[in-house]
Amino acid sequence: MARDDEADFDEESIDIFRTRNSIGSDPRAESREYIDRQQPQQYAASDYVAIFDKRNLDRECLANSLHSHRIGISVFTFSGLAAWQQGKANLGTLRASLINIGSRNVSEPDLRDEITQLLTTLEPVPVVVLSDNQTLDHVLEVIDLGVHGFIPSSVDIDICIEAIGLAIAGGQFVPASSVLAMRGLLGSYPQKVCGRSAFTVRQAAVAEALRRGKANKIIARELNLCESTVKVHIRNIMKKLGATNRTEVACKVGEIMSDEIYQNSRA
Repeated sequence: MARDDEADFDEESIDIFRTRNSIGSDPRAESREYIDRQQPQQYAASDYVAIFDKRNLDRECLANSLHSHRIGISVFTFSGLAAWQQGKANLGTLRASLINIGSRNVSEPDLRDEITQLLTTLEPVPVVVLSDNQTLDHVLEVIDLGVHGFIPSSVDIDICIEAIGLAIAGGQFVPASSVLAMRGLLGSYPQKVCGRSAFTVRQAAVAEALRRGKANKIIARELNLCESTVKVHIRNIMKKLGATNRTEVACKVGEIMSDEIYQNSRA
């Protein structure tokens, strides 16, 4: 059984490297790399993810969280694009970038320009946005800029890691809540799916965890199951719901719960 993540972080030795230009350096042009000695093989040793955030404490905390939860790839942090450009020659291969915009609104011209410049400069490297604002209009505006994913700050760190991995693999992460909201606006509700009674007790627990956006390893830990068993349950749930992916499962499970709450309120 895997050890607790916090215990892993306490016991693990972390090498910290700071890179600055020796002459005329901007004190904000500072980066930090966190190296996991048990780095998964899918990433080369020179691969890294870049975090862009003007707030020093926020970006360092996020980098530490990604590392302690075994993201499996080096992480560098930057105050902005200029800081990255100053040291990029010595950093390795950039696989994905994450820009944390906090509570800022993408309707602000300065923020739109910042994201657009990042997309243009880093192309074809995927850019993912992390935001405190998860209203539908905001999500759609961000996606419309051409980013490769939108991560609400309310999700677990494991979901953040999966979203980054999905972007690197060529996919695009959008929160299930936004998919539900878009479906509601369009009025394109699918045929009524099976009820919760169609699931076994264990399947119902897994389905609820999927609705909450939890990763497989978190579900396995909380339900005391092997990850392979969780995957089997997910396949069976998808088959019963007629779903093709995790996001669709989350939407349909949410619909089932909403229907049941409504029916109970009328009883």
